[in-house]
Amino acid sequence: MELTVRPRRLRGSEALRKIVRETRMDKSALIYPLFVMDGTNQVEEIPSMPGQYRYTVDRVDEELDRLTEAGVGSVLLFGIPEVKDEIGSSAWAEDGAVQRTLRKAKAKYPGLFLITDVCMCEYTSHGHCGVLCGQEVDNDATLELLAREALSHVRAGADMVAPSDMMDGRVRAIRETLDAAGFTGTPIMSYAVKYASAFYGPFREAADSAPSFGDRKSYQMDFHNRREGVKEALLDAEEGADILMVKPAMSYLDIVREVKDATNLPLATYSVSGEYAMVKAAASRGWIDEDRIVCEMAVSAFRAGADLYITYFAKELAKFMQEGRIG
Repeated sequence: MELTVRPRRLRGSEALRKIVRETRMDKSALIYPLFVMDGTNQVEEIPSMPGQYRYTVDRVDEELDRLTEAGVGSVLLFGIPEVKDEIGSSAWAEDGAVQRTLRKAKAKYPGLFLITDVCMCEYTSHGHCGVLCGQEVDNDATLELLAREALSHVRAGADMVAPSDMMDGRVRAIRETLDAAGFTGTPIMSYAVKYASAFYGPFREAADSAPSFGDRKSYQMDFHNRREGVKEALLDAEEGADILMVKPAMSYLDIVREVKDATNLPLATYSVSGEYAMVKAAASRGWIDEDRIVCEMAVSAFRAGADLYITYFAKELAKFMQEGRIG
């Protein structure tokens, strides 16, 4: 048999495979989610997420030191308050855990890029992502509070805010509030396409944010829907989002591709807590090669079109890139 086209020619050595690699990754694309909480001198492991911790502000530099040493240059901060109420007023408190972490990190780690999650679920006594009207989340009444939270983060030193609540119109509300306060240069990374997913289970333990009744299906998206994801992304882009996000990552890579093709903004995807927990659980039983699985999951996100990757494996991935195992 005479073959002129032999694709295997370009797979013959590691050096050649790297030369022709279609998907390339860099440490600068990694974002690490970090949980900070009120209190003092505490580091708490999250039971459903082995190797992940909640830190009080006075201990958070322990993890920030590890991240900067690994070459991870961006963090996404989530706050866990001591006091919760019906409207989540701790979200914009000047002495909130996120606000204090921002001021501390700005002073000690000037090169670290600080992103904050903007939502109400960690701060409300009922665990929903906005103000309640009866048993329903009041979309429009929530917008003012989200904008207030975002502004408090930026005033404390946030380089970017990331609304994750899925209220209609929240990107515009935050953009107008930041602009009116003089923060026209602060970008918004919108959780534009966020599905109501079972993959969030461990996060709700980590952030103490499970709803006390009902679910979030009236504001997070139905996972059956593809076209609606593109619609949400286009709306957020029109409202002033600078970066879009698809969440979760692994089971929604088709949506990552759809949004990438439909928009011209940078695109992030979030490898969520359930993905992390499943990898850790299977690896602990010896059923999978954790390092290889972590690399494969990350590459699949970038191959689908992601420009940024939010992951609890950020330190490990940075190490693998340094070693030339991926990238």
